[in-house]
Amino acid sequence: MPVLVSNLQEKVAVDDEFSSFLSVVAGEVLKEEGYDMESEVGLVFVDEDYIHGLNLQYRGVDAPTDVLSFAMQEGEQMPDEGDENILGDVVISLQTALRQAGEYGHSFRREAAYLTVHGVLHLLGYDHQNEQDHAEMRRKEEGILVRLGMSRV
Repeated sequence: MPVLVSNLQEKVAVDDEFSSFLSVVAGEVLKEEGYDMESEVGLVFVDEDYIHGLNLQYRGVDAPTDVLSFAMQEGEQMPDEGDENILGDVVISLQTALRQAGEYGHSFRREAAYLTVHGVLHLLGYDHQNEQDHAEMRRKEEGILVRLGMSRV
């Protein structure tokens, strides 16, 4: 399961171990949801200004957020797409993740893992627009994090 990582920010230090860890987290979501080894996801690390711009441009929300997902599997299939299974990109504001970790009383690593799981589930079609969908998504998020040793406590 290729997970391609791009770090487009310089405000929060990112090393190879951290990138590899979040790649494993994304892969765990794909495995749990039954996706094959050829499925591809991009993880993009940005700062608050960058994600603010994306949130305004694509969602019409004039504020930063913590994570955005850009799914490639929506709509009609493009001609000559071949056998590639590119699921899309998960864009994570590491600045926001660092701040939220302090607010929620857990580690930055746990917060980044949560945002990765949340974003990948969005790529796979999960949403939280109503209470039932929210509960299902939360159950999946916490189950994956527990399996990875990243429970809330």
